[in-house]
Amino acid sequence: MTIPDPVPPSSSLAALEARLAQDLAYLGWPARSWMPPRQAADGDTMIDVAIVGGGQAGLAAWVALAQLGIRAVIFDRSPAGSEGPWATTARMETLRSPKELTGPALGLPALTFRAWFEAQFGLEAWTAMDKIPRLQWMDYLVWYRRVMNVDVRNGMAVTAVQPLPDATGVRLELRSSDGERSSVLARRLVLATGRDGLGGPAVPAFVNALPRSKWAHSSDEMDYGKLKGLRVGVIGAGSSAMDSAATALEAGAHSVELLIRRADLPRVNKGKGAGVPGLTQGHYDLPDELKWRIRHYINVLNVPPPHGSTLRVSRHPNAFFNFGCPVLSVEPRGEGMVVSTPKGDFEFDFLIVSTGFKVDWPNRPEFAAIAPHVRTWKDRFTPAPGDEDQELSDSPDLGPAFEFKERSPGECPGLARIHCFCYPAALSHGTVSGDIPAISDGARRLAGGIASLFYREDFDQHWAYLQEFAEPELFGDEWTPALPPKERNGEETEP
Repeated sequence: MTIPDPVPPSSSLAALEARLAQDLAYLGWPARSWMPPRQAADGDTMIDVAIVGGGQAGLAAWVALAQLGIRAVIFDRSPAGSEGPWATTARMETLRSPKELTGPALGLPALTFRAWFEAQFGLEAWTAMDKIPRLQWMDYLVWYRRVMNVDVRNGMAVTAVQPLPDATGVRLELRSSDGERSSVLARRLVLATGRDGLGGPAVPAFVNALPRSKWAHSSDEMDYGKLKGLRVGVIGAGSSAMDSAATALEAGAHSVELLIRRADLPRVNKGKGAGVPGLTQGHYDLPDELKWRIRHYINVLNVPPPHGSTLRVSRHPNAFFNFGCPVLSVEPRGEGMVVSTPKGDFEFDFLIVSTGFKVDWPNRPEFAAIAPHVRTWKDRFTPAPGDEDQELSDSPDLGPAFEFKERSPGECPGLARIHCFCYPAALSHGTVSGDIPAISDGARRLAGGIASLFYREDFDQHWAYLQEFAEPELFGDEWTPALPPKERNGEETEP
């Protein structure tokens, strides 16, 4: 393989940004706006698309919509630079995805992480890097937002989502970080709300025996420094469990015991094996049984923690991997607790549960108006005996543009104006709505679907515009009408 020349000394981030700006100009990106302005029945102006969530999915969705001439606004509850989990609740040292994946670049070479990285640190540093450092990925997303001029309104939490009674749009109730309340009307709403997009952490019932100060979910924002000198139990052995265990050990925990239900760790990431363009583009069109088969198979076999994340834990002599240890009970004892398992009892001062996420509408009061009406896969499909899967059953049954469907038609007009561009879309669409590998494919599908829906909805206006369109290509002075052939030959023509 030929090794590329090193980055010239004149290359820099400014040069890359100039290159990107030129590419965008060549492509006409963002495209000319073509959307007719809309007002609600009460006269309030409606924005075309509101996006909840300014992480990588929300950014990619906004840019893909801009490419099609659709203007969107992103609302995110976090301060600028803290959107998504990367700088807050994520604890891995590096991303789990291969560094070569182009993520949300949407086919623009100058918008890739690699281009951004090499412009600053050079090819040699890129070649030496194994995987992308987590916080550097956040730095890249901050840059992405800036150079693509993404319209993000930070410090804006959504407190309620309500489709309009006439099904023409969606009202968002918002609360700013300083407590000010406001509302916004949008013709369509995209939920780019991440891994826990329609719920929250899956918390096992046994933690109810403990004071809240004695346990945390691996997704909680927490100062791991408070675990210094403590005996820590970690429930689970997935990626987040390893990240939490390693962070506790690095913070000076006295010991960390991983309680692992399985007899061994899975060795192969089947999800990675499924990640081919055919699945990315074709999953939505598969029969229900095949969609279920793939997602259930991956769920059952489970995804192993990354090699590096596991070594980050096992290099500590005070880290213990306990297999075949499902939790039977938890009992407070003094300032700590006793956790009973088939392999014996463990005494801990603090417990971390890394038990994933679930669709949990009651945990998201902002969705109270729509939650009872969303059609899920349990309403659509009955798996074969032995293939039951709660996560899949609770997943929303989505249309081709990620739109929700009504469980009972007519009971929630306007529900289909809300698009689920977050992890729970995986059963309907495949993993194209959050994970780095196919996020650009998902964003294009979302944007294209929304553009199609808008065009159909506004067809009468576009038809009227077409009929009224009168920009001349010719002015009538570009030619001289020819004389009849006989006149050109000097012959008289008959009267």
